[in-house]
Amino acid sequence: MPPTNPARRHALTDAAIDLLASSGVHGLTHRAVEKAADLPTGTASNYFRTREALLVATAERIIELHHADTDQAVKRPATLVDLLTESLLTAATTLRARYLAIFELQLEAARRPALAAALARLQDTAVLVTAGHHDELGLDIPREKIPAMIALYGGALFTLVSVPPEHVSRDAVRNLAEVIVHGCQPPA
Repeated sequence: MPPTNPARRHALTDAAIDLLASSGVHGLTHRAVEKAADLPTGTASNYFRTREALLVATAERIIELHHADTDQAVKRPATLVDLLTESLLTAATTLRARYLAIFELQLEAARRPALAAALARLQDTAVLVTAGHHDELGLDIPREKIPAMIALYGGALFTLVSVPPEHVSRDAVRNLAEVIVHGCQPPA
């Protein structure tokens, strides 16, 4: 049974997030994670026996951090466009490494069924969490539309984190958020 020290587990997965963002999935090894987290050799393999377990745990950590951020965001009154704008802008700038890492994991999942299954479970959770946030905000977005909204958000985020950071502007991000919420048609 793997050790249960949550602080050390977070240190390892947080280091893995940074490594995925800086070196890609091929730069992610147990030893590289231990070095980045400044932990003794063998620590990562004590927590995550396989590389795949490390990848899954890192994806779970990214989603945990994302949900914690969105939990805080919905406590501040704002329109859905404003919330999405702030979320996308923060994700593409301040939290850029986190989202580069999740895209690395999503691409790797195309070749790793266990990682793909873990990401699918996380996607199902994201739909439920988003629906709960919509309820808290009093939004009347139909439940069946939430997966599409999440997909549009993810596509917008991929676009934003894959361009040089200096090309990300509040106006461009707000435009993306408006299209996610209202579509491409001008308001009636």
